[in-house]
Amino acid sequence: MMKAYLMPVFRGVLVLDEKGELVTHKLWKDVESAAEALARIEGGEAVEEILDAIREAREKGFDTIVLEDYELARDVSTKIKEVKVEVSPGHAVFREARDKLPSYFEKVGVKPEELREFLYNVSLALTRRKVRKAAEKRDLFIAQAISAIDDINKTINLFASRLREWYSLHFPELDDLVDDHRDYVRIVSEIGPRENFSRESLSKIGFKDREISKILDAAKTSMGADFGDFDFEAIRALADVTLKLYEVRRQLEKYIDEAMKEVAPNIRGLVGPLLGARLIALAGGLNKLAMLPASTIQVLGAEKALFRALRTGGKPPKHGVIFQYPAIHRSPRWQRGKIARALAAKLAIAARIDAFTGEYKADMLKEELENRIKEIKTLYAKPPRRERPRPRRRRRGRR
Repeated sequence: MMKAYLMPVFRGVLVLDEKGELVTHKLWKDVESAAEALARIEGGEAVEEILDAIREAREKGFDTIVLEDYELARDVSTKIKEVKVEVSPGHAVFREARDKLPSYFEKVGVKPEELREFLYNVSLALTRRKVRKAAEKRDLFIAQAISAIDDINKTINLFASRLREWYSLHFPELDDLVDDHRDYVRIVSEIGPRENFSRESLSKIGFKDREISKILDAAKTSMGADFGDFDFEAIRALADVTLKLYEVRRQLEKYIDEAMKEVAPNIRGLVGPLLGARLIALAGGLNKLAMLPASTIQVLGAEKALFRALRTGGKPPKHGVIFQYPAIHRSPRWQRGKIARALAAKLAIAARIDAFTGEYKADMLKEELENRIKEIKTLYAKPPRRERPRPRRRRRGRR
């Protein structure tokens, strides 16, 4: 049995015998082809240069190929049946060969200066590929989109509050009559001064007859100041910008929904696209979320409260951002922790399926979750009794 030791390195593929002598070799054509080949080899794929080197070694009488990577060895054994493949990480032949790599390439006509320059360029090319691959992950796009929605929400609330203060100088009563920010902004943008209020214009925005009557009565008897056209141009400009932000938010929500169908369909089916995207963003990506235990997923977004509890010895939080899930925030307080625990367990399963297999099992997971929630609501229908603290005994001192 003659063994050959195959080493894919930055400049090409080397095949050595048991004494460390060079049997055959294959050089990469250029920097880009080297970076592509090394990236594929890192993923466990036997590239054409490796297969050609093995065939040449076999023609020279070597019937066993020794490699250091298990995945690469598995791929080689499926593509070339004529040779036996063994795996021996850190073998003495490989260790000694790494110490004298320049001498091997000098024998095949590659000068040390050229070798150093090639190593530098290949390292840069590989780094660029890995950074690009990481940046192309759609889950990171989703994380950026949900962060953008958070920023838009803060801006909308800030602008709407400023608009209410500003418009209240003209029509102060409207602030109490219209709670929804968007309806208020549409009134300022589409109707303008209180003199322009009418049943038709208010019904177009979406108000009911009873609400319209209250607004119209308040507009007739308002004690606000009169605004001119010059003043309303500035107010309307701010209102128009705020409405545009609502439209941008709607487009981002649609984008997240479509992207979640592709990236994390099981998480989307379980908790919806926005909450699922928020969990991915908090974890730092889908793969990182899939690696987290259910107990950590349960408190994602409540890190400050968790660390405070650990520092002070208080009660840890029972839920983080998953509190947005309707079954949790609509339930009584004594049921929320148990429901959050059940939801986090299903989310952990959904994240792992999305990250590693891609099968769609959201319907089954959701059905199991709903059954568990029903069970919790049945078993814990009444709040638990609070234990009264026992009174401390007073120590009798000496008289």
